Amino acid sequence: MSATHYPIPAAPARTEIVVRGSRFIAQAIPTATVEAARIAIASARTEMPDATHHCFAYLIGYGTSTIAGMSDDGEPAGTAGRPMMAVLRGADLGDITVIVTRYFGGTLLGVGGLVRAYSDATRAVLAIVPRTQRVIYQRMTIRLPYSDYVPTRRILETNATVIVSESFAADVMIIADLPVDQITTITQHIREQSAGRAHIEPVTTMV
Repeated sequence: MSATHYPIPAAPARTEIVVRGSRFIAQAIPTATVEAARIAIASARTEMPDATHHCFAYLIGYGTSTIAGMSDDGEPAGTAGRPMMAVLRGADLGDITVIVTRYFGGTLLGVGGLVRAYSDATRAVLAIVPRTQRVIYQRMTIRLPYSDYVPTRRILETNATVIVSESFAADVMIIADLPVDQITTITQHIREQSAGRAHIEPVTTMV
């Protein structure tokens, strides 16, 4: 998978399994930042304040460039967060938080039973979470004469760019977010179309 785009959850998903009377409610939530992951975890605690445990695992980013976090939330060490993370790392998804909320059913599951239960709950929700792609953009400034505006705008619109702003003074200035893996192709087309009259330069790093 290219570093310029990677698979992420398209929307939250939730499911539930029951193991020997204990309910394990699993949620998979899109979270692009650690702060978003923390908000999702806090929301689960607020929604189900009477639950026994709210265990979680999250991956922010993708591949080798990830920030990971996990918690057993009071379960025996290594029985919840770690097996959840193992399943999550094998799911080929980034920017995701999985929370498994347990309501104790009165029967102790033991270490092996807990590992299986939290792993199975994580697998269950990952099996139903919808997927999409996160595209990485770079913001660019494009300055050009009025005569080149319409064809340049057409090039941008047909190449999945996001127009941020336009200003019209002595010349035209367009600020646009370009997909990183298409920057070379798009800028080459604009320069060729404008016979070199367009000046293109980055505004920021990836956004």
